[in-house]
Amino acid sequence: MIDARGVSCPEPLLMLKKAMAGKEAEYIELVDSRVAVENITRFAGHQGYAVSCTEIDDYYQLTISKK
Repeated sequence: MIDARGVSCPEPLLMLKKAMAGKEAEYIELVDSRVAVENITRFAGHQGYAVSCTEIDDYYQLTISKK
């Protein structure tokens, strides 16, 4: 799990990019910015991953899964 709450863009995206070096089938990332959700969704799509987003209280949980 990648906890990027409280971290400003582009750091949440860079954290995911670093984690993706491990070539896992799925990642969970927590962010508290709608902009981060949009950036991560766009990036993950270009990498062959699908993203589902769940809003929980004051943050978002992104499940990033290999297509």
